[in-house]
Amino acid sequence: MLTSRLNESLLEFACVSVARGLKTVLHDINLKIAPGEHVAILGPNGSGKSTLIKTITRECYPLVRDGCHVRILGRDRWNVFELRSLLGIVSNDLATTCTRDISVEEAILSGFFSSIGLQPYHQVTAAMREKAAEVIGLLKIGHLGGRCLAELSSGETRRVVIGRALVHSPLALLLDEPANSLDLFAMQELRQIIRTLAHHGIGIVLVTHHLPDLIPEIERVIFLNNGRILADGPKAELLTEDRLSALFGVDVRLIERDGYFHLC
Repeated sequence: MLTSRLNESLLEFACVSVARGLKTVLHDINLKIAPGEHVAILGPNGSGKSTLIKTITRECYPLVRDGCHVRILGRDRWNVFELRSLLGIVSNDLATTCTRDISVEEAILSGFFSSIGLQPYHQVTAAMREKAAEVIGLLKIGHLGGRCLAELSSGETRRVVIGRALVHSPLALLLDEPANSLDLFAMQELRQIIRTLAHHGIGIVLVTHHLPDLIPEIERVIFLNNGRILADGPKAELLTEDRLSALFGVDVRLIERDGYFHLC
């Protein structure tokens, strides 16, 4: 079954338009992302990135039109618990929600139950604890021990949220503005973690307005603005001063160093 899923697109949007209230905020989105791809969706604030993510996570639904569909691994409909084992979501909403007085291990284990923290009726198995320990080791957060989420920095909390998504060994992670609110040290740590996950064969779909978030392993870039896809292609072709100036509506200078791109 897994092999057949790998032959399908991870994400497929066909002629997708999405309205929020009376306003259409996504217009005729056509997009395919394969399992294992490392892709960045780049656009300024207000470009429609958040609505695109909410459409993937089924918080928003496309307008009903002939030929319109949103498919994940070839399917229009999913049991959400099954889907979470294939596509891990790392969002700022989760990062801000994970502020309860619960331990790091408990927060990561709660990913098995799609909750924030554990409840008395949750049955945590030895295999779940083993997987949580494996994820904690991969993310190098064992030093956080039994500390509570309320005691962690923003960067530490972001790593815990990633760990919560990884307990299912997903095919891909969908990362929504992952470096938001992080200081420089935490940003560097986070980017190294994402690079490690990419090298472990996990697909990365990175949604951001911040160019330095694009790790060197990102091969493909999609420009989104005003709810429309403006360009989709290899990073080397799209990340130019002229194209980025047009995307963000301001003249920019582009600097590349060690595989990372910066605007000034």
